[in-house]
Amino acid sequence: MSPGGPVRTASVLTHSHPGQTSAALETLIAAARQAGVTLRFDAAETAKHRLAERAGMGAGGGVQLDAAEGADVDLCVVLGGDGTILRALRRYAGSSTPAFAVNFGDIGFLATIEPDDLGGGLRRAFAGDFELLHLPAIALDGVGGNIKEDERAFNDVAVHRKVGERVAEIAYVLDGEELGSVRCDGLVVATPAGSTGYNLANGGPVMAWGVEGFVVSFIAPHSLTARTLVAAPRDRLEIHNRSREALDVSVDGRPVGELEPGARLDARFGEDGGVIAQLPGFSFYRRLRDKFGRLAR
Repeated sequence: MSPGGPVRTASVLTHSHPGQTSAALETLIAAARQAGVTLRFDAAETAKHRLAERAGMGAGGGVQLDAAEGADVDLCVVLGGDGTILRALRRYAGSSTPAFAVNFGDIGFLATIEPDDLGGGLRRAFAGDFELLHLPAIALDGVGGNIKEDERAFNDVAVHRKVGERVAEIAYVLDGEELGSVRCDGLVVATPAGSTGYNLANGGPVMAWGVEGFVVSFIAPHSLTARTLVAAPRDRLEIHNRSREALDVSVDGRPVGELEPGARLDARFGEDGGVIAQLPGFSFYRRLRDKFGRLAR
C-alpha cells in the first residue's frame, strides 16, 4: 500500500544518546530543507540536541522547535534502535502516521534503512516512495492488577518473577479453557513483529509479518510438557498469577506494573496498532536474513 504523495511535515525522534545521531541529524535537516519538508522537534528532542542554541535552528527554515507531541504529521523519522522505534509506534498508535526508522541500534529489526543508506533513503521517504506496513498489537486489560487498561504491546508482554523471588506459578486460559498451570520464570505473549525477540529466545516460533494471531511462550519452564502456542486473532488470553508473590509485568521491555497473587491479566490481539514505512521490495524474509544472518557470520 502506498501513502500516495510526497511528505510535507515530519516529526523526529532520536536515540537517547544524542552523540550517536548528531551527524545523521545534520543530514536529515539538510535533506528536509531540500525537499521542502518541515521537521518538528518536540521539547525533549529540542533540548536533547540543544537545537535552540545552534546556528540556523531557530524558527523558520523548515525546522519547528518545541513542537507539540501530538501534532499531526505525515511521517515520523526515527534515528535510533528498536526501543526508539517502539516509542514512535506508541506515540502514533491508532493514527495513520508511519515511522520511517534509520537503525542506530544493535539489531534494529523494525528499522527501514541502515545509516549507510541515509541520504538516498531520506530522499525516497520525503518523496513518498515507501510502502505502509500495519503492525498489530497486544491489548491488555488488568483484572485485579494495577495495569493500565490502555496498554498496548507492539513486540511483547512479559509476566515474570521478581529478581530473587521463588519460581512463579502461572496458569493460562484461552477462550475460557485452562490449558495448564506452569512453574516457570515467566510467560511471554508476542506479536508477529515481536516473535523474533524474547519469544525467540524462549525457543518460540518466528511468525512472519502479515500472520494474524499471537504466540505464548514460557521463560525457563520447570516442565517437560510446557510448549509454545500460537493463538488465533480472536482468542482471548487470560494469565493467572497462582504464585505466592506478585509478578512484574513489562510491555515492550518497559515495566508497567505488577500482577498480584490471585490476580488475572487479559490479553487480546488488536489490529489497530502502529504503522511503519518500508522501502518497496524489502520483504520480511529479507529483513530476517539480513538482521539475524548477520549475527551468525
